[in-house]
Amino acid sequence: MVGRAAYIAVDWGTTNRRAYAMTADGDVVDTLQDDRGVLALSPAEYPDAIARLRDRFGARTVVAAGMVGSTRGWREAPYIDAPATLQALAGASLAVAPDVRIIPGVALRTGPRPDVMRGEEVQVLGAIRTGAASPTALFCQPGTHNKWIETVDGAITDFATVMTGELFALVRTHGILAGMLDGPVADGAAFRDGLRRGREACNLAAALFEVRAGVLLDRLTPADAAAYASGLMIGADVGTRTDLGDRPVHLLGGGALAALYTVAITEAGGRAVTVPDGSTTAGIHAIWSLRA
Repeated sequence: MVGRAAYIAVDWGTTNRRAYAMTADGDVVDTLQDDRGVLALSPAEYPDAIARLRDRFGARTVVAAGMVGSTRGWREAPYIDAPATLQALAGASLAVAPDVRIIPGVALRTGPRPDVMRGEEVQVLGAIRTGAASPTALFCQPGTHNKWIETVDGAITDFATVMTGELFALVRTHGILAGMLDGPVADGAAFRDGLRRGREACNLAAALFEVRAGVLLDRLTPADAAAYASGLMIGADVGTRTDLGDRPVHLLGGGALAALYTVAITEAGGRAVTVPDGSTTAGIHAIWSLRA
């Protein structure tokens, strides 16, 4: 199986690495997932890491996406500007070693606000390439930093990064709410109450203090505080989208957090559509094909 590999695709994140042996037709014939993300490697260690991937997968060409091209990775692959297409990403990919290329991220440099992303652009455009989403679509990628991404005619035109997951982790472990948010986070009455409050809140900082006051004044049970606070923050995030009315929102990724965003998007009037696995490898394969 490894002998069929034409190249190696790598989704190189901050803490995790996913590598795939790919055929010339875009099929995955072998995979590797480990904790060798960019935080685990110094720039000098990447050549050896690449050599080990080649030993494992039996292919020489490597195409990598994600944080490997950031200032904390191997070499910085400069962002390309939106609107961004697969062709533009392929053309701007950075050669860092013989037969090794890093796909750049995408930036919003002009307009009312700056923003950047690395890795999500490959997944979004890969989803469009496979037909899992239409060329003009809205995507949501829940995570530590949630991403809202819009495409028009197969190009990424706009996106917004929201620190929802990181903020929840911070208030859960530091500050005045620490110790109050140790309960489970799951869909239910408390989570949905938080969603509704978060969608209408003009001042998220004030709404968060209501969690403490609610527990102290017996309006919120301690066991429900974490679910309510999670709903509050996700509701505030989803509530910024005023364009969800019966609109498909393509969810990238799965798990418990994606399930909570599915509830939030539905409650806000949107239609959550789960994007199947394989979008990242489809995007990398399209870029490899364009470079071939």
